[in-house]
Amino acid sequence: MTTIGIIGAGNIGSQVARKAIESGYDVVISNSRGPETLAALVAELGPKATAGTAAQAAQAADIAVVTVPLKAYADVPVQPLAGKIVIDTNNYYFERDGHIEALDNGEATVSGMLQEHLPTSRVAKGFNHITAADITADSFPTGDPARRALATSSDFTDASDFVTKLYDEFGFDTVNIGPLAESWRVERDRPAYGSRQNVAELEANLAKAPRTI
Repeated sequence: MTTIGIIGAGNIGSQVARKAIESGYDVVISNSRGPETLAALVAELGPKATAGTAAQAAQAADIAVVTVPLKAYADVPVQPLAGKIVIDTNNYYFERDGHIEALDNGEATVSGMLQEHLPTSRVAKGFNHITAADITADSFPTGDPARRALATSSDFTDASDFVTKLYDEFGFDTVNIGPLAESWRVERDRPAYGSRQNVAELEANLAKAPRTI
């Protein structure tokens, strides 16, 4: 059974854990405060979930999800994630993270920064433009006309393919933006960010996104 290691047990991480377990995955979840602080969440998630440190979640992971504040991305363990697909849910909030000139100037992308930090991993963007509650509340079966679309992006085909598979299992369609250099199209304050969209609407919003805000 595939194990998803979740680094960051906040709103997004917890909801991804719930849907992953519902979809048949095992989960190891971590936060910055220590595994003992996750006892209530793990009890709720049930026997397919365990808590660990960030390093333990990374080590146990077949696939990892990084969902920590961007200002903490450099603390994500590197060696235990070598050779693994890493899904990045992060967004840049300068109010929280401090100003990052390369992002302000449109010279970098959030997920591209994580890829540079994890040079031996295969990073894909995912779950960054949906509210946490909607991950569990807004999913529909394949082919349902009400189905929502989410975007992914990666420099590695197998990584974006896995996100597409995971989205489908969670109840969402996928639009693949392409390489991480294009992932800014779904970052904060662009037309696709936070909106409930089907595939055609998401593609249109991605196409009209401005490079800088």
